[in-house]
Amino acid sequence: MTAQEARWERRLESLWASFDDHGPGDFLRRVESLAAELPPGDAVALYELASAHDALGREEGAAALYRRALAAGLPDGRRRRAVIQLASTLRNLGRTEESIALLTAERELRSDELDDAVTAFLSLALADAGREREAAALALTALVPHLPEYRRSLTYYARALTTGDGARPGSGTAAVPGPPSAHTRAAPGP
Repeated sequence: MTAQEARWERRLESLWASFDDHGPGDFLRRVESLAAELPPGDAVALYELASAHDALGREEGAAALYRRALAAGLPDGRRRRAVIQLASTLRNLGRTEESIALLTAERELRSDELDDAVTAFLSLALADAGREREAAALALTALVPHLPEYRRSLTYYARALTTGDGARPGSGTAAVPGPPSAHTRAAPGP
């Protein structure tokens, strides 16, 4: 990144940090002004404009801009965010199946620090589509790695939500801690 690009990014970051200090029209004008400093059709400029429209509740315009930004070849740092944001916008516009398709494909592409965000927005879209059990299973599965205990049980319960197995008495899947640590013991179960 050049020094000029870094200054532009800092100015943009500062503007987003002060979002609540601006009226909607003022904020959009400021983003448009920053975007105009980049070449016409620049993917990053289109993405930032889309994000501004989205943040201001202008979802139809945001969706079109996200699509243009993605088509223009967003760099990796913004590409996945654009997919997440476009999918969320589509869900808000009632285009749930399109949102699910985008996020499902995104989950299969690669893994990074945004995996849980992809899963969270996919869970919301699945719930909107009437697939609540699948949504809950995805959300629980994303949560499991962040828990210090109960991983084994919650992994089983998440799987049971979509397979219909459910917890059975004596199956060793009651809310027991796992994996073992200095203050817990291993519990039986799947």
